[in-house]
Amino acid sequence: MAEQTARREGSLELLLEYLKGSRGFDFTGYKRASLERRIRKRMQAIGVDDYGDYVDHLEVHQDEFPELFDTILINVTGFFRDAQAWEYLSEEILPQLLERLAGDDPIRVWCAGCASGEETYTLAMVLAEALGVEAYMRRVKIYATEVDEDALNHARQASYTARDVEAIPSPLLERYFERGDQRYAFRKDMRRSIIFGRNDLTQDAPISRIDLLACRNTLMYFNVETQGRIVNRFHFALNPWGHLFLGKSEMLITHPELFQPVSLKRRVFAKVAKPTLRDRLQTFAHTTHETPPAPPADLRDHAFDASPTAQIVIDADGMVTLANAHARSMFGLAPHDIGRALSELELSYRPVELRSNLEVAFAEGRVVVVGPVRSTPASGEARDVEVHITPLRSGEQLLGATILFHDVTRQRHAEEELETSRNELENAYEELQSTVEELETTNEELQSTNEELETTNEELQSANEELETMNEELQSTNEELETINDELRQRSLELNEVNSYLETILSSIGVAVIVVDRDQTVQVWNSESTELWGVRADEASGQHLFGLDIGLPMDGLRTSLRRVLAGDQERADLAIEAVNRRGRRLSINVTCVPLTLGPDQVTGAILLTAADGASADGARAAGRRADGAGADGDRSGSA
Repeated sequence: MAEQTARREGSLELLLEYLKGSRGFDFTGYKRASLERRIRKRMQAIGVDDYGDYVDHLEVHQDEFPELFDTILINVTGFFRDAQAWEYLSEEILPQLLERLAGDDPIRVWCAGCASGEETYTLAMVLAEALGVEAYMRRVKIYATEVDEDALNHARQASYTARDVEAIPSPLLERYFERGDQRYAFRKDMRRSIIFGRNDLTQDAPISRIDLLACRNTLMYFNVETQGRIVNRFHFALNPWGHLFLGKSEMLITHPELFQPVSLKRRVFAKVAKPTLRDRLQTFAHTTHETPPAPPADLRDHAFDASPTAQIVIDADGMVTLANAHARSMFGLAPHDIGRALSELELSYRPVELRSNLEVAFAEGRVVVVGPVRSTPASGEARDVEVHITPLRSGEQLLGATILFHDVTRQRHAEEELETSRNELENAYEELQSTVEELETTNEELQSTNEELETTNEELQSANEELETMNEELQSTNEELETINDELRQRSLELNEVNSYLETILSSIGVAVIVVDRDQTVQVWNSESTELWGVRADEASGQHLFGLDIGLPMDGLRTSLRRVLAGDQERADLAIEAVNRRGRRLSINVTCVPLTLGPDQVTGAILLTAADGASADGARAAGRRADGAGADGDRSGSA
């Protein structure tokens, strides 16, 4: 398991080095957990599981880089985000800043990590409200930087949707934005005071001489080491009176030497001005000309001996002349040790080397401080002492030195406990800050995912509306088809009536009736034709007239029929010898008339045959009746 984790981290480092070398994006200072989670999300979107395979994919598909950077650089922002913090900035911080600056001094503002520009234009509106529009355009210069080029291009356009500007109060929206075609554009004259540019906070030089620096919810994406470097750059960028405005998830409690909180709740910090060399070297001298009266000798001796601080007095020759009770007890000095040379006593080198330090004090005429050092008396527990060697002079004459052993054991313990508590507190603050930043990062990722889901939901809703519209259109078309179907049904009934009427006419004529189309294909074949020629209607329909095997000679009929079909002849009467279905020869009178649907529009021909002594006049009358019936049927069908 450990080997797999190490191999995965190594592959991630290779990917980060590839991104830095190929595109100049250095993500090595970002928090690993959040960074790996965002990269994994993009890898899952394209179906890649291994970092090495993803590097190969990036080398082949150059269009994947913008998608990856958009996933890593979460551009979650908005106008007047965390409104109470902006209210505090405009009511408390900006008046102090403007009071500090002269009336014509330029005001330089840096918006680091500006994303798509909403907070930059919020700064512009707040400053314009505090200064007035004319003074704003004359004095203010806002530098907005971001590492994501796509976000910078969006910010430069200064155009936002109605949903983006919902958080802007209506008076400010009317005053500083121009409404276009369903979008709101920031005022062009005020836009000239804002400069957008690419700046990588982890490696690029900061912008200097800044009065107000806004970097909201950007530091939380970096690890502790990278945050420290960025905060040092911010300290360098700000003027001594400058302020730093952070996001609600950034505490900045681990750098008290650089920034002190003005309002920790609103995340506003003031720059801590480091002392100059002149301040560190400046001293103050205090002199007095009054000489207090000397205390009595007995009182002085008793006070010296009863002092709670161990003290020894050495004369100019290095002889021990005095030692108070605390010193005698602490170092085991006997009465006969008083008057002996210091170098002969163990005290001269334990707990600290006194001889060399005495020489320094005598030679340089100053107090020498040694320690703290650990001292272990024979009659007590180990103590921490700080040794002060002070030379004693009377005018130019060196009298000796006094050696004081200050017990700093409790102080050292308190300092150690304080240092331990401070370290524990700093660690707890760092863990808390890391947890808060991780939570905020997760919240912004969830917000980004929620926005994507909302977009998808809107798209699905739009698709559903389109489907409903199509359903309504199909329903309307279906109603139209039902109406047409009803009309066709009515026409079919009418046509059936006409066909029945025509069938009745054809059956009552008493002569054989054959109707052909322009291709001489049989369309109508009545019962008299079946009786005469011995071919049923279902056998004749659809067949070529001249292809039927009947006893009617076609040679004499062919020419007349073609003339009638061509419109060259309105009527043809023929007398032909034929053979009926029984094989009986008989004389047939054939009348051929054109079948028309309109003037000069011949669609076929009607052939009327009469046999067995039927008079020519009867055949012609039948032809006229059949012709009239056919025309009426055609007209009814056309109607």
